[in-house]
Order: sequence, then C-alpha cells, then structure tokens
Amino acid sequence: MIQGINGRGKSTGWILNRLNRPSHLEAEDERETVLSIINGVLKEGDAALLRYTKKYDKADLADPQDMRVTEEEIQEAYDSTSPELVKILERAAERIRRFHARQKTETWLCFDEKDIILGQKVIPMERVGVYVPGGKAAYPSSVLMNVIPARVAGVDEIIMVSPPGGDGRIHPSILAAAKVAGVDHIYRAGGAQAIAALAYGTGTIPKVDKIVGPGNIYVALAKKEVFGHVDIDMIAGPSEIVVVADKSARPSYVAADLMSQAEHDEMAVPVLITDSEEIFASVLQELERQTAKLPSKDIILSSLQHYGACILVDSIEKGIELSNALAPEHLELAVENPMELLARVRHAGAVFLGHYTPEPVGDYMAGPNHVLPTGGTARFFSPLSVEDFVKKSSIIFYGREALRGVYENVADFARMEGLPAHANAMEVRFYKDEDGIPS
Repeated sequence: MIQGINGRGKSTGWILNRLNRPSHLEAEDERETVLSIINGVLKEGDAALLRYTKKYDKADLADPQDMRVTEEEIQEAYDSTSPELVKILERAAERIRRFHARQKTETWLCFDEKDIILGQKVIPMERVGVYVPGGKAAYPSSVLMNVIPARVAGVDEIIMVSPPGGDGRIHPSILAAAKVAGVDHIYRAGGAQAIAALAYGTGTIPKVDKIVGPGNIYVALAKKEVFGHVDIDMIAGPSEIVVVADKSARPSYVAADLMSQAEHDEMAVPVLITDSEEIFASVLQELERQTAKLPSKDIILSSLQHYGACILVDSIEKGIELSNALAPEHLELAVENPMELLARVRHAGAVFLGHYTPEPVGDYMAGPNHVLPTGGTARFFSPLSVEDFVKKSSIIFYGREALRGVYENVADFARMEGLPAHANAMEVRFYKDEDGIPS
C-alpha cells in the first residue's frame, strides 16, 4: 500500500534517499513537445491554437473568435449553478479577499535627510494571465485563488484561459467562479499552447505581463520556457503533504489528510513522519480501510504506492528537521502543542496547526492562498500573494546641496570601477567652467 521506513537512528540524508519524489524539471520528451507547440503558436498564432485545441482537447472551434467566452455564456453558467454553490463561492471569495487585503503595500517616501527624498513606488501590473486546469476535474477554487489577489493588487486586466471539453465548453463552475472573482476576459485554450498565447500574444489572445496558475507537466514546462518574456508565479509540480504526528494524533484523521492530497494525482506525494510506533502502525491500517471506501481509490492507491511514505523517527524534533529538508507544499503539525513547534519550521508552503486544521480547509475556505511551492521549492518560493501582481520602482531625489555632499565620493567610486563618464556626470554639476574648477 505505502512504503514504511524505519528511520530511527538514521540520518536525514539516509531517509531522503529512500523517498521517491517526482519532478517536472526532468522531462526531456515532454519538453520537446512543449517547444514544438510554442514554436507553432509563435509562427501561426490563432491558427496553431485552433489546431492544438482540436488535437489535444478534441474541441473543433471553427474560428478564432470562437475561443472567446461571451458574457452571455458566463452569465448562463452562473445562473445554472445552484444558489447554494454560488453562496459557497462567494463566501470563499470574501475570505480570500479579506486575507489578501492585509498583504497590500503602498508607495512610500522618506525625508530623513535634508534635501533628499527616497522611496518606493508600488505599481500594479497592467495585464495578467490566469491558467485554470480542465480535463480530469474542474477547479473553481483555482480561479478564486489566482484571480482575487490580482484584483486586490489593482491589476488593470485579468485574462483567463482554460481548456474546453470536447463540446467546446468550459465547465460551468469555473465560469461561475470567474464571475465571482472578477475576470475580465476568458478564452477556451489549454496546455502549452495557451501559455504560449499568453506569453507572446496572438490575433485573439493578448500578450500578458505575468502568467499564474497550476497545470499539468506540459503547462509547467511551457511556463518555464516562456519565463523572461513574461513573469511567472512558479513551476508547480505534483501536490504534496507532510504530516508530522505525535502520539496525540488521531490515526483516522492523519490517514484522511494523506489521502486528501493523494487523490489529486497519481504523482502526488503523501508523507507521514511520526515518533510513535502506534501511530505508524495505525495509520497504515487506516489508509487501507478508508481508501477502499472512496471513489478516487485508484488514484489514491497509485500515489500511496509510488510516492507515499510512512516514516518512523526518533523524535518530533527529528521529524521537523526531516520536514525542513523536504520543504513540502503542505505541512500539517498533528501534535499536542503545534505552536511550540512552529518556530522550528523553516521551509513549508503552508503550515496547518493541530488536529482540527486539515489541509482542505486551506484549499477552499480559510483565506490564505493555496497556490504553493512544490518539489522542495518552498526553500526559496512563497505562496502566491498580492506581491506577485505588483512591481516596484525606486524613487530618488537629491537637491543641489545634498548632491554636493556626496558627489566626490561617487566620482571616486566610479573611477575605482573604471567608469570615468559616471564620475564626470557627478562633477560636471559643480564645475564653474570648462577647466573643471568646482563652483
């Protein structure tokens, strides 16, 4: 069912070497396909988009304008969604909006020195592209989590792309969520071809400044290839969860939380780390018992068997050390006193504290963003936030007397770097005449 690892008395490196962790960064065959698709969109624009949509999504769109989802379609999808589900979307949206509003930063200026003004101008991006997955399942939560921070940041225009079904339509729940979140334009396009269209623009889909949103391996690789032409949020891999549990944990809760991530994808990574032999054994039993009851059991079993692990360690402190080495997307501290351990956590996309904070509450309703770094990239990436949708410009003002106080230092610094024109740009402001006599 799932690999059991007795890590007691073993080093962190020894344990890590026994884990199987998939990566989207090592996929040469898929990368060749992605490069071909990107080149096709660069050369042919909309014609390539229509061709790839027919090939990969089985949707035969007759004209480039058919890629655009009309306001009438969006309203129809919203109206066809049950009032109860609309209320859930709106409640989730409000909580996400409220959390992200706390992240906003403002333009600031400081006047600490006479005749000098320094500061930073915070500027929202003009146009952002949001990729929303289709295919196996519809994820309206991805719409809310990617669009709302951009809206809070003040982005002028938000473009959404999502792969259509064979009938050429996008799932109604995705369109309903787009209306709740405030998307400006929606296009029926998916895969690497949609990423290329957002990065370079076509006749129908405009070029954006940044692309955000999760997708399959082709989407992840395409985002990697177009980075530099546009900004991206991160290169997302399969979902993952680490549960650090002590003897106070409920095995049924722990097993359920591991399975909640395993059902995302056959390549998802569910890992238990515990110092309790009883929890170790009981969770294994619970996984077998609960998995048998779920309709997604085939996906869960594949994830557990190929990428999952239950790891027994010497202490919870050792468990946190191992978790930091993994830098997981989701970390649950299923322990008696989680706040005491929080300070020890250095690398995790999101941290869920205690026995009644299961990961799905973060996926949908808590408010913090569920677009999180995967594959160990939590060591240097952060969750998607309002900061991802703004850029900053430095502000510098010097009056004449303020510049007089530093111009000689700056000129000497410039000459030390072999840049006499830089030095001259300072000194020329204080010459009386062409002989170079300071005034």
